[in-house]
Amino acid sequence: MIDAQRFPLLAHIDSPADLRQLTEEQLPAVAAELRDFLIESVGKVGGHFGAGLGVVELTVALHYMFDTPEDRVVWDVGHQCYPHKILTGRRDRIHTVKQKDGLAPFPKRDESPFDTFGVGHSSTSISAALGMAVAAAREADPRRVVAVIGDGAMTAGMAYEALNHAGGMQPEPNVLVILNDNRMSISENVGGLTKMFGRMTASRALNAVREGGKKLFGDKRGGAARFMRRWEEHWKGMFVPSTLFEEMGFHYTGPIDGHDMHALVNALRTLHGLQGPQLLHVITTKGKGYDRAEDNQIEYHAVGPFDPAVGVVKKSGPGKPTYTQIFGDWLCDMAAADPSLTGITPAMREGSGLVRFSQEFPERYFDTAIAEQHAVTLAAGMACEGMKPVVAIYSTFLQRAYDQLIHDVALQNLDVLFAIDRGGVVGPDGATHAGSFDLSFLRCVPNMLVMAPADEAECRAMLSTGHRFEGPAAVRYPRGSGPGTAVPSSLDTLPIGKAQLRRRGQRIALLAFGAVVGAAEAAGEALDATVVNMRFVKPLDTALIDQLASEHDAIVTLEDNVIQGGAGSAVLEHLAATGICMPVLQIGLPDAFQEHASREHLLAEAGLDRDGIIERVRERFASLLAQPARAIG
Repeated sequence: MIDAQRFPLLAHIDSPADLRQLTEEQLPAVAAELRDFLIESVGKVGGHFGAGLGVVELTVALHYMFDTPEDRVVWDVGHQCYPHKILTGRRDRIHTVKQKDGLAPFPKRDESPFDTFGVGHSSTSISAALGMAVAAAREADPRRVVAVIGDGAMTAGMAYEALNHAGGMQPEPNVLVILNDNRMSISENVGGLTKMFGRMTASRALNAVREGGKKLFGDKRGGAARFMRRWEEHWKGMFVPSTLFEEMGFHYTGPIDGHDMHALVNALRTLHGLQGPQLLHVITTKGKGYDRAEDNQIEYHAVGPFDPAVGVVKKSGPGKPTYTQIFGDWLCDMAAADPSLTGITPAMREGSGLVRFSQEFPERYFDTAIAEQHAVTLAAGMACEGMKPVVAIYSTFLQRAYDQLIHDVALQNLDVLFAIDRGGVVGPDGATHAGSFDLSFLRCVPNMLVMAPADEAECRAMLSTGHRFEGPAAVRYPRGSGPGTAVPSSLDTLPIGKAQLRRRGQRIALLAFGAVVGAAEAAGEALDATVVNMRFVKPLDTALIDQLASEHDAIVTLEDNVIQGGAGSAVLEHLAATGICMPVLQIGLPDAFQEHASREHLLAEAGLDRDGIIERVRERFASLLAQPARAIG
């Protein structure tokens, strides 16, 4: 429970209705308490940190000026939603965030009526808010709809599709877009839009002139008013170098200081009564109020538990390298050996392991901002001209560029390597970030080579294999570290489509794909089963599958991917096509969105740890295991 002596105002805010009972003069004190409580709470359990600190004042002002949840507030991405959760009845549960059965790390509709739209991926807020505004208009409901989007999320094309639609609609939709400009997403923002926002200053004077002109000239259809608007567009260039939002049909206000509570409340009070598409531009600082987070915004984007008085303490000792680090080292080594290699990331330099590459090969490093579709087609264009692009991308984000993967890369059989991080179970970030579907949606695409490593050394070898493969290739690896296999410095490749027999056993053959091979080996020992590291999802080692089918009584497929259409389904399809009829048990991720919990818990929940595999096999094949083994050969 919250300490009412330390947080006298916040302790009595159980919903925004309580917040609205306070005076406007009390709001800065509420923000100060909220910021201190957030620092203390995240310090205890970890979670997304810097983005929430940056929107404390904005969150307070929004819930103060709008009648939430009747008025809809849609948060983009959701990294910044912890202050929102604290003010909307979840204050005393914020310490459970990202934990099993605890609060979700992002807005989630079934968690609270104040979470109007579930998010986790970027740049969806304006589209969702526009849809809500259209629905309100059809019902003649006066409720207001607000989308809060960061300047990082504004680099994605979907945001502009929504702006273009909203700005051209008749009748005009009543929607307010708040552009939270902090010059950051997870990493520093890049691209022309970021440069434009950097030039957008001093426009308070412009807004004062605009509002004065409206009062002076009255009817906007009159000649004087039309002249005023034309003059405004020319004069605006002195203050706001780009008229992008106005040209798209939005009334632009700002920029204003996003940490000035009085300015925020006044701006929202004015905009609350205006009709049509509105855009409020606020300038904030990610990590505001915690010096270490302000000074190191990337490191403090998301943190584990830490002492706020000390800050995040880096782990001592080298430890096991993560798969992300394996990829980053391989990329630099292969770039040194092959001048045609380029590295591409959609705004995930740190998360995808490209920091070192960006420093050592800056002329071959391309950060496309949050633009997954563009990143993939950019790679396709490079490949057309003889380059060998590597697209480093999370599994969950590759979903956003699926058409480009098929139409622009695979259809043209271009040499693009997809280094797919966070494949399979991800853990505390929950269903929005799970990489549960990639094996299914990759293996059905013609020309694709699809690989899943069992360990660190195999990951490096598969990356080299995919890079040298003539055509599109994907290496899909999990979050975190592997079993600890030593990684060679060579750039050797693997024979394409050849699996690896890990253990010779009886009756049952366990065919394991990727990160679950270790659990399969442990289960195989207990079951005296044959264990195969399949390595390749496409093409399958069909010769070995045929041999195993002839020597065993049953086959079990194992994968940290959904069962539907996954690697196990590929095995079944082959058996059916060749007329082989035998019992097959598929163990994989369930036909459901797994919620946030540790990666280990989610694997166990799906039956993909040692004990789960043993239990499932014994349950399915109890009578078979009780029989004597048949002779082989």
